[in-house]
Amino acid sequence: MIKFLDIQKITASYEPELTKAVQRVIKRGWYLLGEETYSFEKEYASYIGSKHCIGVANGLDALRLILRGYLEMGLMKGNDEIIVPANTYIATILAITENRLIPVFVEPDIDTYNIDFSHLEKHITERTRAIMIVHLYGQVCWSDELVRIANKYNLKIIEDNAQAAGAAMLKNPEFRYLSSESGIPGGSNFVLKRTGSLGHAAGHSFYPGKNLGALGDGGAVTTDDDELAEAIRSVANYGSSKKYINDYKGINSRLDEIQAAVLRVKLPRLDVDNRKRSEIAQYYLDNINNAKIILPQSDYSRFKFANDSKQKDSLKNFNKVLNVKQNMEDNSANEHTSNHIFFPGHVWHLFVIRHPERDRLRKILEKNGIETLIHYPIPPHKQKAYLEYSESDLPVTVQIHREVLSMPVSQVMSVKDADKIIKVLNKVL
Repeated sequence: MIKFLDIQKITASYEPELTKAVQRVIKRGWYLLGEETYSFEKEYASYIGSKHCIGVANGLDALRLILRGYLEMGLMKGNDEIIVPANTYIATILAITENRLIPVFVEPDIDTYNIDFSHLEKHITERTRAIMIVHLYGQVCWSDELVRIANKYNLKIIEDNAQAAGAAMLKNPEFRYLSSESGIPGGSNFVLKRTGSLGHAAGHSFYPGKNLGALGDGGAVTTDDDELAEAIRSVANYGSSKKYINDYKGINSRLDEIQAAVLRVKLPRLDVDNRKRSEIAQYYLDNINNAKIILPQSDYSRFKFANDSKQKDSLKNFNKVLNVKQNMEDNSANEHTSNHIFFPGHVWHLFVIRHPERDRLRKILEKNGIETLIHYPIPPHKQKAYLEYSESDLPVTVQIHREVLSMPVSQVMSVKDADKIIKVLNKVL
């Protein structure tokens, strides 16, 4: 059986460093709000390119706390509206409604599955306070149109970065960013801007199956906003910034020391791990040949590096750095993928295809020993929890949820397994 995601194999690839990290915490005997958490927050903020990082219990809490922070700051109030993609995971919506805010569903782009920017403006009302974008499946969701609309209506842009740890945009002078500039070295003309630093605030998930996964639940908020960061840090710790002094009616949402230590082991390898995922994804894209299967499309056109020799050279230089790191770690460069140029506009948390007979295709794959998942079988507005939205006119969302199927993809997956999957997919009528 080809597993959808071999968590055991992924975890084993970080040994013995993981065991040493956990033992370090046990030996220290401090399990919350300690050195590991503070160090991870500093390291992750630096990696993302953000001024602040606050470790929290999970990705849902990260988004929930961002909105709660804005409520405490007086920038939002109950029944204000948050624009959100209609085809996201339910946690995105839960974060909104748990804060007594109203989700306004917007259809996705049928090709990229990210929110369709051309539909944003018509959904804005006098009660709209933010646009919550989701970097779905690991692909960057951003555009100049998004920034223009947010600036025009004075809206916050909140990123749900749960599925896109390590994703980035290639910076060029045509783009206008909301947060401070931060570069990732790779050449004199090369600067990446990470997801999680594009908008006003971002929520991150470290669920074990994510590209950057803990050994349990974990999450974080990143932002450049000092006041928001202070409010979130306090609300997440029982509403207290000083022991036994409570400024807010807070909650308990803290990243523990063991998970922080684990994440510190994994973070330095994230770019290499994402490149390995990208190699498998590109191998799929190059070799799946079935007229009924719709392959994922990466909206790279907006990055505009394809015809710019300086940017291409810088991108290659970034990949050379990754090659050195990868070879130092495991000498795993594969003959089928060694010439692959990795650009993290998509970090392939999921490799999602579409097929008009999705359920039949899934059964065929299962019979051939291939495990798949559906992300997601039911859209949020069709869930029992949100019956009040069940009559919403969202045909693209419904179509996507009826057709999508996620193939195995990970940093530990072999080309041999990919070949088997491709062979089955290409034979299906």
